[in-house]
Amino acid sequence: MNRKISERALGAKNCLSVRDLHVKIDQLTLAKGMSFDLCPGEVTVIIGPNGTGKSTLLKTLFGDINKQQGEVSFQGISLSKKVLSKWRQFFGYMPQDIHLDVELSVLEVVLLGQLDALSLRLDESMVTEALNALEQIGLLHLANRSVNALSGGQCQMILFAQAMMRKPSILMLDEPVSALDLHFQQVLLDYLDRKTKENGWVSLMVLHDLNLAAQYADNLLVVKDGLIVSSGAPKDILTPQLVKDVYGVEAEVTVDGQGVPFIRTRRSSHKKATEIENRNVEKTTTIKETGVSNVY
Repeated sequence: MNRKISERALGAKNCLSVRDLHVKIDQLTLAKGMSFDLCPGEVTVIIGPNGTGKSTLLKTLFGDINKQQGEVSFQGISLSKKVLSKWRQFFGYMPQDIHLDVELSVLEVVLLGQLDALSLRLDESMVTEALNALEQIGLLHLANRSVNALSGGQCQMILFAQAMMRKPSILMLDEPVSALDLHFQQVLLDYLDRKTKENGWVSLMVLHDLNLAAQYADNLLVVKDGLIVSSGAPKDILTPQLVKDVYGVEAEVTVDGQGVPFIRTRRSSHKKATEIENRNVEKTTTIKETGVSNVY
């Protein structure tokens, strides 16, 4: 696997810059010398096995988890406890598994994305902006409904709209489509891609679905055991060998008419069945040729 980070990733300006990042929780090391840049106007997707440090990396960049070594910087500011409040103003962050156990309407939850700007009297333009955000993701009809009455997928979309309301310079989403059906997966990811490019956001998300990652990522960070084992455009790095090395499964990788890779894993049971079938064919051929069977 390619362990080198591209020159583009290490040489760009005005990016979220990560250098020699080390993160350790208890006795478990979850980042071992990571270095990369996340650039404005690009969607970067982190992929890799469970428990390999993807969510930890997001939490570290946000400042929820302390780094042991290395530097994280953006627009001339280096992440530290002293500047944490100012640092987080750059971010729209949607962590994994957030539960909305509050007596608020959908519109009120979306407006909380502008918490720093809220006052006792709501600005009409802010309400209009929140309603527009809901309309863009197809959930305007839920504006006055209590969030307690929503499904898990609907809550996920509402929290996405809330993150948009922060007008982030850096948008981080941890498995944002895990509870969504195919329609809303496409709605959310299309909207994310479009707004990232329109607004020059630095967008970073974790996805488990390699085919979604291949479709929507400008760049991939492939993480395993706390290391970035490969990075680059999906068409350049998504290969059967990488899938096998990272996930331990056999896969076929084809490319569609737009140059987007498509990954299809092979069932291990199918492989075993094929091996058994091949042995049976060999035995049948031997019997026909010699008239002798070694099967009792």
